[in-house]
Amino acid sequence: MKRIFLILCFLSCLIPTIQAQKINDKFQMHIQKTTGKVVIDGVLNEQAWFDAAAVSDFMMCNPFDSLCAQVRTDVKMSYDDKYIYISAECFLKEPGAFVVESMKRDFSFGVNDNFLVFIDTFEDKTTGFAFGANAAGAQWDGQMSEGAKVNLNWDNKWESATTYKRDSWIFEAAIPFKSIRYKDNIKRWGINFSRYDLKAKEKSAWAPVPRQFPTASLAYAGVLVWETPPPAPKKNISIIPYGLSGLTANYESKDAAVMRNQVGGDIKVAINSGLNLDMTLNPDFSQVDVDRQQTNLDRFELFYPEKRQFFIENSDLFDGFGTDNIRPFFSRRIGLALNPKTGIYEQTPITYGARVSGKLNPDWRIGALNVQSQRIDAKGVPTQNYSMVALQRKLFARSNIGAYMVNKESFIDTDLQKSNGYQPYNRDVGFEYNLASKDNFWTGSLFYSKTISPLNEGNDFSQAASLAYADNNWAFSIKQQWVGEHYNPEVGYVPRLNYLQIQPEAAKIFYPKNKNTNLFYTSLKLMTMSYWNNQGTYTDNTSYVAYDGTMKDRSTFGLYLSYDFVKLLYDFDATRMGNTALKRGTEHDWYAVNARYGSSPIKLFTYALTSRFGGYFGNGWRTGLTADIGYRFQPYGSVSVAVDYNDIQDVEIPGTDKMLAKKVSSQFWIIRPKIDITFTNKLFFATFFQLNQQTKNVNLNARLQWRYKPASDLFLVYTDNYFPEIMQIRNRAIVLKLNYWLNL
Repeated sequence: MKRIFLILCFLSCLIPTIQAQKINDKFQMHIQKTTGKVVIDGVLNEQAWFDAAAVSDFMMCNPFDSLCAQVRTDVKMSYDDKYIYISAECFLKEPGAFVVESMKRDFSFGVNDNFLVFIDTFEDKTTGFAFGANAAGAQWDGQMSEGAKVNLNWDNKWESATTYKRDSWIFEAAIPFKSIRYKDNIKRWGINFSRYDLKAKEKSAWAPVPRQFPTASLAYAGVLVWETPPPAPKKNISIIPYGLSGLTANYESKDAAVMRNQVGGDIKVAINSGLNLDMTLNPDFSQVDVDRQQTNLDRFELFYPEKRQFFIENSDLFDGFGTDNIRPFFSRRIGLALNPKTGIYEQTPITYGARVSGKLNPDWRIGALNVQSQRIDAKGVPTQNYSMVALQRKLFARSNIGAYMVNKESFIDTDLQKSNGYQPYNRDVGFEYNLASKDNFWTGSLFYSKTISPLNEGNDFSQAASLAYADNNWAFSIKQQWVGEHYNPEVGYVPRLNYLQIQPEAAKIFYPKNKNTNLFYTSLKLMTMSYWNNQGTYTDNTSYVAYDGTMKDRSTFGLYLSYDFVKLLYDFDATRMGNTALKRGTEHDWYAVNARYGSSPIKLFTYALTSRFGGYFGNGWRTGLTADIGYRFQPYGSVSVAVDYNDIQDVEIPGTDKMLAKKVSSQFWIIRPKIDITFTNKLFFATFFQLNQQTKNVNLNARLQWRYKPASDLFLVYTDNYFPEIMQIRNRAIVLKLNYWLNL
């Protein structure tokens, strides 16, 4: 293991990361100041647009990345003392309807004709902001990190409008300087524009991006050259108060209905050009999208992403450490708790919270967080304080090194709290090096973490390393993880302990040379992932060969052949139905075939089908079927239903002296119908119904949202939970919530 660790460290040092000229430095757009007023109405009749120079020579990114775009896009920019103005006229290959999902904010990129802009205000090729809209005018915005990732849960205050002509659609936007962070007295920003046209079957960008990378890749951004530096960042304070009234009834416990009236809010303060302070008092997250429930047939906890606005800005500084399966900080541990009866994460009260995050200067970033939660006497939960501090330093062109500390304090004062296993404190300290070459072909990381608690028992560490290469034809990677048996980050997400993992992977990408073919690309991938425990016992392996493909109309297909081996380290109920568990130390292996197909998003009627047939624990057989079927009434909404079915048959359960061996079976359904209606780009209604047989719960969530002003909303949220066998109600809640975004 040490040998592998040293090899990875050595290889990371060989990768060229020296600071050099920007790849697309010659792609420069000049922006000049306007003295006239710009009305955001989608009509480009202001003098600012007649004076502004246009960029229009977009390059195709896929299906080919060496050709000029088939469809023309004219982009112009201007600014005044308050706003950056952007306009884009998106011409069509042929007249006709657009492809849009709905007018819902933060739409899915792949099923909408859209125009996006990616802004690298510090020109560090790593962090930035993204704005845009689909052809129906739905806004799309997010904060960028790690060079290409866009966190769409980040929302801010800006204006936009779209209009339509016979042969084009027009996007016009005003982005307040207050909504973004940038350095004073700088005349260069990184920037790129992206156009996605499903009918033309192409994605294009102004500054060319290799087709193996997303157009959001800041390593390939061009340059925005300011006539004069943008206005110096001024006092920027946003106050976002809310008030709500709600009624909650718990029929399962037969408690009387409780009326809830609550006020609170957030404050956002720009400390300087790159550093932001977020504060929250008595926060409420009742309007946040509910989780899409999953069937858990694994031995470990499932992961659900963070969606709460307070934890979003610069979230990579906090939850970006570690890997997918080693997260020393996971913000969903704060203010959310899993109800084992329903399988739904429920809110637990937060008294206050504060976050400082952003750039100290072009090379240094900092993140600091402190959140206080309330005690819950009925559940034996003490008052708890959560804090984290992280510091990150940019290295070379796009790499960085960072360190962090996470601390959780529990103020225990009852026997019930002690009996529930709460400890006075739990801490996690660690560091991470992230490698990213100038051209993004090479990426990698090196991570180490250690927990500290009153129960220190040794082997309380985790470590991970990775190295990857990807070009137009090949992709290679190797990943390694090592977790001690007593590693215990209570504010983190670590589904399993006591293992060493090695995972090599290789893929060949095939792009057709015939430009007339309907095929976009195919790939052949090989992967093997092996586990040993810290005592050296070989415990797990998953290996597969996969053949994937995408057509020019964006329909997709895939075929996978996999092999699994598991040596159980503890008793495990493979049927998840309360049956007698398979015994610790027993070995299980099986083969399985997986196939999937997803239809073209261009069609109004869309579907995706996934199947899995093969062996399972205890010489059993598992059949898995998933179907997602939808129809959209563009641009006003869509109806869809997703069905997950798992049939487990003939799992051999060993007998005892008093009980004969037997074979057991189980079936699980998850049914998720959903209705999304966008009456306008300011009025939305969504209903999400979920029946989960595994958790024995039926959940209904209905939400009406009226965006009466930019970033200011009125919500009406209704939630029910039922027993599925008899559809008897468990609990019910209705909440009316109003918030208002005020800029000072």
